[in-house]
Amino acid sequence: MSNQDWSFQTKLLHNDTKVDKETGAVSVPIHHTSTFHQFDLDEFGKYDYARSGNPTREALEQAIAELEGGARGMAFSSGMAAISTAFLLLSQGDHVLVTEDVYGGTFRMVTDVLSRFGIEHTFVDMTDLHKVASEIRPNTKVIYMETPSNPLLKVTDIRGIVNLAKANGCLTFLDNTFLTPELQRPLELGVDVVLHSATKFLAGHSDVLAGLAVAKDAELGDRLYKLQNAFGAVLGAQDCWLVLRGLKTLHVRLKQSSSSALKIAEYLSRHPKVETVYYPGLSYHPGYETQQYQADGAGAVLSFKLADRDAVKILLQNVKLPVFAVSLGGVESILSYPAKMSHAAMPQEEREKRGISDGLLRFSVGLENVDDLIKDLDSALEKLPIVKKEESVR
Repeated sequence: MSNQDWSFQTKLLHNDTKVDKETGAVSVPIHHTSTFHQFDLDEFGKYDYARSGNPTREALEQAIAELEGGARGMAFSSGMAAISTAFLLLSQGDHVLVTEDVYGGTFRMVTDVLSRFGIEHTFVDMTDLHKVASEIRPNTKVIYMETPSNPLLKVTDIRGIVNLAKANGCLTFLDNTFLTPELQRPLELGVDVVLHSATKFLAGHSDVLAGLAVAKDAELGDRLYKLQNAFGAVLGAQDCWLVLRGLKTLHVRLKQSSSSALKIAEYLSRHPKVETVYYPGLSYHPGYETQQYQADGAGAVLSFKLADRDAVKILLQNVKLPVFAVSLGGVESILSYPAKMSHAAMPQEEREKRGISDGLLRFSVGLENVDDLIKDLDSALEKLPIVKKEESVR
């Protein structure tokens, strides 16, 4: 049986670097070196300087390329380093279309940085293909997707966007952080570059900052590599090893966390003190059918809306199990407050226009017993006043 015939679950554990060919070690060696001795003046070895290449980093880059089904993978010092480097494919005068409720760091990169270099942008609701089509300009070079989106879990029809992009000569980028290749493989749907904050589910233990990018074809991969080498925001050997270790348990972690997330979303959707639940695994979610078609699950992240900031504060004071923190995708459940955390870079007017209200909480479900998590939430929600449901959203 060839590698191509193995299931994704098996590929997480068995690849070309699973055994060190020098020693037989079943863990990838960590090459803590900044430079490499050259044995010949006329012919240098494969590695010369660690910014340009490192064997430990190469093992991770090969692993993510295989898991995403791409030609070349690249490992960066953070998710934003991966995203920012990919945006360097753009030039002055180019235009990029971006998912409306995109991650706050990406919003900041597009609005505060790219704009200074003469790169134009438009934010658009990518759940509406007609709106996307109407915003494509002659100078549009990239359509940037985030699906499910952060933090409202909107679902974009990936194939639909890819078809529009191809018809207009655009590249497509997709942030796959929430689902990982375990649940969604955008390159198989025609996307050109897939991006990750590997800090989240891929590493999975809240102990490393990392970003990954995978290019669909070799030519684009070479262009991205040149930018990676030039920009230099590469991932260190120790952190590469931590991500490789995390990948080995990705399947079992996401399987349990996703199952728990659905149960929690169903519970919250019935609770009289919760206004709205955003989770594409719920049958009434507007993107449910699209999610079923293009992904193998809805993931382990959901958001829910309480009445206001005061209600959020009461819940956070009374909940015991989830940590209240920036980030997601750890083994522990994490409650985040987008207005002051992931989307703090977005002005209040822009946040509210997108539905990111002061009553919104994002919940990354971890590996705790789901019944314990629900009991904990139930106890905290008891302290809140009753609110009227937003029937129009449900």
